[in-house]
Amino acid sequence: MLHEIAEATRRFLDLLDERQRAAAVRDVADDDLRRTWAYTPGPRPGLVLGDLDRDQRKAVHGLLACVLSPHAYAQAAAVMALEDVLDDREGGRRDRHQGDYWTVLLGEPGSDEPWGWRVEGHHLSVSVVVADGRVSATPFFLGANPARVTYRGRTVSQPLRLEEELARELLDRMGRTARGLAVVSDRPPPDLYTGNASRVGDIEPQGVTPAQLDRASRGLLVGLVRYYLDRLHSDLADEEFDQLDLDRLHFAWQGSASRGAGHYYRIQGPELLIEYDNTANEANHVHSVWRRRSGDFGDDLLAAHRAAVRHE
Repeated sequence: MLHEIAEATRRFLDLLDERQRAAAVRDVADDDLRRTWAYTPGPRPGLVLGDLDRDQRKAVHGLLACVLSPHAYAQAAAVMALEDVLDDREGGRRDRHQGDYWTVLLGEPGSDEPWGWRVEGHHLSVSVVVADGRVSATPFFLGANPARVTYRGRTVSQPLRLEEELARELLDRMGRTARGLAVVSDRPPPDLYTGNASRVGDIEPQGVTPAQLDRASRGLLVGLVRYYLDRLHSDLADEEFDQLDLDRLHFAWQGSASRGAGHYYRIQGPELLIEYDNTANEANHVHSVWRRRSGDFGDDLLAAHRAAVRHE
């Protein structure tokens, strides 16, 4: 897996001229740059997709495709394409385009030093850091506006459909007592609690725990968590899943359980945070993120690497 990620990164680098390399490649030790991210529109460090030639654009997509699972890569591609749909709905007043996604490289593969990259723009942020043979890929954000496009009441496009449906299945399946614990507020927040903060911080666990669920509902909760981790290639997802303490999860729902109404849910564990929010634009604008408390932006991998270097 690591070899494929390195090869895809080198393929992109080899297609860049000197000027583009200077703009794209930054220092992985620049902690401020590495931890500064956003899911709102606007320019980022690095190279913007719309200014690249065809082969270079394909190489950027190759970066995503080698780290993401096939279904998550399809989601990411659909999210990017939605920028033109949103631009049309807005009458072009914000000049959105599916080329408005930036790639920044953090160091270069080929030595024993850590390296990585980020591909980011409106409603998409994938941060990858590689150090000492291990890969970090959080925060991992996907959003969609419009979240759902319909024809005569039937869905034509809904890139983040399962993020909603699997959570609803869990909420519907659990018994009345467990549901009373899970639904912590009838009013959802306007957005993710963590937003684009560089660190998760302390969020009080709320909601229902696996011990308070029946066996089937526990399976649905674990399946929902696994679905978020399976945004990554299976090898990476398996490694992440094996590190979880599933008995210490909390699932909390806020807002209405009725379809078409604003809603939010959160899944927490000692190291895990998943947030999903669909409240804006009459509950047709989704934000979702998977984060790791000590491991976002490869912080845990880089700390271990630096400690090992000092020890040597």
